[in-house]
Amino acid sequence: MQDPVYEEVHQGHTIKIYHDPDAEDPREWCNLGTLICWHRRYRLGDSHQYDSPEAFLRDLAGVSDQSDLSMDRLRDRAERKAIILPVFLYDHSGLAMNTVGFHCPWDSGQVGYVYVTLEAVRKEFGVKRVTKALREQAVDILRGETADYDSYLGGRVYGYIVEQGGEEIDACWGFVGAYETHCLPEARNAVPRSDPHAPPATGALTAYP
Repeated sequence: MQDPVYEEVHQGHTIKIYHDPDAEDPREWCNLGTLICWHRRYRLGDSHQYDSPEAFLRDLAGVSDQSDLSMDRLRDRAERKAIILPVFLYDHSGLAMNTVGFHCPWDSGQVGYVYVTLEAVRKEFGVKRVTKALREQAVDILRGETADYDSYLGGRVYGYIVEQGGEEIDACWGFVGAYETHCLPEARNAVPRSDPHAPPATGALTAYP
């Protein structure tokens, strides 16, 4: 097995955190948004039939191919029907993705969009009108889904194994994002509770570069 990225002793048990070698693509999850990208070398995001960003915006906006609207006008029209965020890719010794852009103009640029139609928002939340607050909530969800995909692209998906006396007693995989945020707390919760009258355990931890 691969070496752990982090290890500690917690209440007499050893917790080991590993990279998840068989992590599931977050785009296979039940996402609110659709992530569509165009790239010459990588297949990114969700599958789609659009051969260009212009074709996507035209379809979403309901504008025919004969119209001569600019990309900005097309997006304005599309945003009447959907919440749309640009998606940027950084490609240098690995891939990174976000919705706000990167500071390196040579190795990064817009690669697509993440979006959800207003109709889908109304259906998801059971409302008749998408208010400003609900729109902001949907934007946060789209950013979060993009962040999950960024973690997947960057290999930041983890699992834990809990051991006692060298024997595995629990394990769980597929934690997306920094392991300190979700994976490690869940691993600690998986450790059987010790006798409340026993003396506190001495923790020893090791983080690997």
